[in-house]
Order: sequence, then structure tokens, then C-alpha cells
Amino acid sequence: MADITRRLGWRHLRGAPTAHIRHHRSGKLLHDGPGLSFWFRALTAALSEVPVDDRELAMTFHARTSDFQDVAVQATVTYRISDPALASARLDFSVDPDTGVWRGSPLEQLGTLLTETAQQHALAVLARTPLASALVDGVTAVRERIAEGLGAEPRLPATGIQVVAVRVMAIRPEPEVERALRTPAREQIQQEADKATYERRAVAVERERAIAENELDSQIELARREEQLVDQRGTNARREAEEHAAADGVRAEAEATRTVRLADAEAARSVRLARAEAEGAREVGDARAHAQAAWLRVHSDVDVATLHALTGTRLAENLPNIDSVTISPDVLTGLLSRLGAGAGAGAGAGGGGDDEVGA
Repeated sequence: MADITRRLGWRHLRGAPTAHIRHHRSGKLLHDGPGLSFWFRALTAALSEVPVDDRELAMTFHARTSDFQDVAVQATVTYRISDPALASARLDFSVDPDTGVWRGSPLEQLGTLLTETAQQHALAVLARTPLASALVDGVTAVRERIAEGLGAEPRLPATGIQVVAVRVMAIRPEPEVERALRTPAREQIQQEADKATYERRAVAVERERAIAENELDSQIELARREEQLVDQRGTNARREAEEHAAADGVRAEAEATRTVRLADAEAARSVRLARAEAEGAREVGDARAHAQAAWLRVHSDVDVATLHALTGTRLAENLPNIDSVTISPDVLTGLLSRLGAGAGAGAGAGGGGDDEVGA
């Protein structure tokens, strides 16, 4: 929209670079071009503003396929006004000289023209296409057909319109049909998911079986090694027992040899001791014999009184020590009676003696 200001009965218009301004006065063209700025009188000026920038026109319309299914088409058409003079002559782009606002709605007219033209060509394509093909390849076919139809439409160049690009975003069926169409795919996806699940479970079972087999093989190998270990321990124990037995035999043999040697040495020593004792006994016997002989020789030359004295002395040496003597009345009576009897016998014997002596 042009920017118009007032000054003392005059108007000043300042246009944008994307707006083509045409100024007529009394049927004569005074200003023509984009981005203009000029003074004018409102009573004598005829102004028109034609946008020359690229504009996007979004459209949504319904169509029917060859199998009588309703679909919704979403498309966008990019266009520009390439000939502003021709467009201003065919459409009402005049603006109010006081406010700069369009008096009509030219862009809506352009939008209706483009939408109806594009819809006409899209309907022609989809009417000969089944729903499945339309959903798969319909976007490309509809876009190409709309672009060709708009390029060949004679009203657009006659109005100064140039189509820049055509885009078709989607072709959608009704919600119920779309859900029905999704069902086989969902079932297929679910089946593939179930298949993947079953395969994963099968792989898991196979792996568990492999793990169980590995564990069983490990247990078998462990049992075999334990058996080898038991056999080796038995062999080691048997060998150790044999070694101990051999060592005990050697030890016993050495002990027997040592015992025999000790016995032989003890016997020899005993023989030597016996010989020495016999020799000593013989020498002692000889010495005693010599001593006894000498003693007898000595006593043979001594008189009887001396021998009696020696005998008493020896007897006294061999008698035990007497510390005290207890004499009971019975012993004393017997002793006195013996002494009395001895004394009487002694007296009688003494008288005869005296006689013998006196005689």
C-alpha cells in the first residue's frame, strides 16, 4: 500500500520498490514505475498500484478418483505480475488518492483465477487415476499437469500474470479411507514385527542352547580334568607311598646294619670286658691265693695264744654296736641259775685241782 501524506491541498505519494505506480491526469500518463515518489492533486489524479513481487497462493480443493474416492489436494502456486500496465488495464488496481488503499480486490480475483484453473487440471488428472495410484504417484502427476495447464492458459498472459512455480504438498483421502488403507500396511508391519520378535526369540533360544551346550561341555571337561586330577593324585600318592616305603626300607636296613654293627661292637666289647674281668678275677684270685698263703704262712709261725687274741679282736671288730642292754627278770633268773650252776661245778673242779697241785 502506497504512503500518501497531505500538504496544503496537495498529496505526496511514496511507493515501495515492489509496487509499480501508474499516475494518470486527464487521461495522460504522468508517472509510471516502481518505487516512485511525487506530488499530485487528489481531484485530478488517477492512481493505480500493481505489486510486482513474487506471491504465494495456497489452495486446497477436493477431487474424485476413478474409483469414486474423495481426496483433498494441497498445492501452492507462486506467481508474479510481469506486465503491470496490462494487469492494471485488465484488473482494477486503482487506489484511493487520500488513503492509498485499493478500491477493489484485484488479488482476490487473481487468486480465484489461478485456483480454478489449477483445480480444473488437477480434477482432470485425478478423475482418470485410481485411489491407490493417486496416493503413490498422484503428487507428481498433478503438479506437472497443473504447471502445464497454467502455462498454456491464455488468460494469464493476457492479464500480465506469470506463473513461477507449482508445488503439490499432499493428496489425502478421507479419514475413514485413510485408516482402512493404513490397516494392511499396519498388519504387514505388525507381521514383520512379530516375525522379527519370533526370530529374535529363536536366536535367543539358539543362543541359550549354545550357552547350555557350552556349560555342559565345560562341566564334562571339568569332570574329565577332575578324573585326571584324581588319577594323578592317586599316582602321586602311590608314588609317595612307594618312596616312603623305599625310604623306610633303606632306613630299616641302615638301622639293622647299625644294630648289627652295634651288637657286634657290644659283643666284642663284652668279650673284651669278660676277658678283662676274667683276667682281673684271675689276677685277684692269684693275689688272694698269694695273700692267703702268706697269711697262712704268717699264722703258722704264731702260737695259739696269739691266734686266740687275734680271733677275739676280729670278732670284736665284726660285732654290732650295743648302746644299751635291757635284762628282764626271766632272763636274769635264768642267767643267775646258770651262773650258780657254773660256780658249783667250778668249785668242785677247783678242790680236786688243788689236791692235784698240792700233790
